[in-house]
Amino acid sequence: MGIEALARLADERVDHRFKGLPPDADGLTVAELAAQRRNLFTGGFTTPVLALSAERLEHNLALMETYATRHGLAFAPHGKTSMAPQLFHRQMERGAWGITLAVPHQVRVARAFGVRRIFVANEILDPAALRWISAELDADPGFRFICYVDSVRGVEQMDAALQGAARPLDVVVELGAGEGARTGVRTEAECAEVADAVARTRTLRLVGVAGYEGEVPEADPERVHAWLRRLVALAADFDKAGRFRGREEIVVSAGGSAWFDAVADVFAEIPALSSPVLKLLRSGAYVSHDDGHYRQVTPFNRVPEEGALEPAFRLWAQVVSRPSAEQAFANAGKRDAAYDLDLPFAQVVRRDGAERPATGVSVTGLSDQHTWLRTTDEADLEAGDWVGMGLSHPCTSFDKWQLIPLAEADGTVVDYIRTFF
Repeated sequence: MGIEALARLADERVDHRFKGLPPDADGLTVAELAAQRRNLFTGGFTTPVLALSAERLEHNLALMETYATRHGLAFAPHGKTSMAPQLFHRQMERGAWGITLAVPHQVRVARAFGVRRIFVANEILDPAALRWISAELDADPGFRFICYVDSVRGVEQMDAALQGAARPLDVVVELGAGEGARTGVRTEAECAEVADAVARTRTLRLVGVAGYEGEVPEADPERVHAWLRRLVALAADFDKAGRFRGREEIVVSAGGSAWFDAVADVFAEIPALSSPVLKLLRSGAYVSHDDGHYRQVTPFNRVPEEGALEPAFRLWAQVVSRPSAEQAFANAGKRDAAYDLDLPFAQVVRRDGAERPATGVSVTGLSDQHTWLRTTDEADLEAGDWVGMGLSHPCTSFDKWQLIPLAEADGTVVDYIRTFF
């Protein structure tokens, strides 16, 4: 199912739905357009256009595969970052155990493209979604699905929705990261109550514990390590109490994009339990990395000997107004660029086929369809120039583009990445 669905993406027709693509490509299939190997700068692409670096994408995929293998971690990268089935499959080709997701729609996308192992880092309570997932499990013996539980009430609602299911739904108790943090059970005693509630059902099966260390209040290495050790201790206590009896493996899962080094450190300390432990890391932003927030918080800053991720996105916009020596406007805005964590970063300027650093050019704001640029005396910027900008926050970069050119360093576009948000 998955390979055929991916192949059908290549048969999709290019038209007005996909911004930034060459107008004269209308009617071509994605495969036909990719085969033309057009150049991003001379091949008729219109601004604004977001491009993903082919070389940097491959570097990031390879680096995290190596990192997970080196540290004995199974890897289920968070697919909500890209919602791009082509990237899901490249991640799985690079050894990923499966894909992490957040909500039922995302699960439906992944299943449509043949993903066989899905970890949902959330509690699912919607009866229609639960019945659909149950039907998927019943129809496909090879489908593995795991999601959070974080309340007795939630367990009861899930149980009610799943009556009549042939296969139980695998769940992990989510340990909250602390008071005032996001979701998850706040105390170990309450975790035990949730686990007891699961044990009283026939529709759910407890297979482990999980959480998200990125929500630890006032996170620093000491606090994050301490919380991760609580998570490991919870797994050991549950196992000692016989809560995992008969399980083929015990799942212990954590790991966003800011503290996966701490996850690797603490998960290396997991003691022998009654069954093999699936140490499941879920980082997602690495796939494109960024030029802002994740460049600052990546664990590779703390462990540079293990490598470095490379920012793979660049948003190209054209200067459409130069009203004064101190100001210019480009034609990309909030509909095109991530802006929830940081504004875009002006990096390079292209004019007449030549590219140079965007010296003296900075982004000061975004309107719906304009980038506000401040220019100093050093800036050589004219109407018609293309400005290449780095972005902050991959999750809110991918979601603004349905079809993203995958470009090599010289601008040759070799493929197009389809997203489903």
